[in-house]
Amino acid sequence: MFGDRYRNVRNVAIVILIAVVVWKVPGGGTAAATISNILTVAFVAASFFFGFRLYKEHRETIFSLDERQRGLMYGALALLVFALVATRRMWDDAGALGAFLWLAMLGAAGWALYSVWRAYKTY
Repeated sequence: MFGDRYRNVRNVAIVILIAVVVWKVPGGGTAAATISNILTVAFVAASFFFGFRLYKEHRETIFSLDERQRGLMYGALALLVFALVATRRMWDDAGALGAFLWLAMLGAAGWALYSVWRAYKTY
């Protein structure tokens, strides 16, 4: 109809139209929650697959790290996963202290991963 020039605008309009239909149709909230859950499961599965591929491709490099550095890396990744899983509870239920602890966990995990990377690059 408009050619390639307005293709992105058309696609965004279609998505907005579908969202309005789901919002206004009776029972649309249930359908939206179902679609949201499906997309969440797909995102988590894709994240696990990506992590698995990274591990397989860099396994030799990971095993060449010192035991201390490897343990620090695994601990940081576990802390990161824990913080991401507990995000809703820490932000909604625990108030400001929970939000601060969540940010502190992310900061500590990031610092630990950076420390491992820096130790790896010094050799």
